[in-house]
Amino acid sequence: MSTLMFPKGTVQALRDLTGESRPDAALLLVLRDAVTYRLEQIEAELDAFGAKYGMSFDEYRRLWESEDRDEDYRWEAERDYLEWEALVTRKRRLEDVYGWLT
Repeated sequence: MSTLMFPKGTVQALRDLTGESRPDAALLLVLRDAVTYRLEQIEAELDAFGAKYGMSFDEYRRLWESEDRDEDYRWEAERDYLEWEALVTRKRRLEDVYGWLT
């Protein structure tokens, strides 16, 4: 087991934010909330890409990997693919982190 040292102001902020008197428990609550908030943001961004292209990322990836569409060679399409893929990867990682926090 390791010990964390928090500045006094941080401990008070954690207590005020969560209502939890134990700093370790309060930190866990804050981390859960932060991960949940970020997952909601990522989900909104994923939904926007899905709406833009009318399909899920997995469907788009299959089309992208087929390399038979001229529009896939546009700069915007490549940028979108990379951003979309990064969001999917980030979402999976954060879901794993959330699992560790519960």
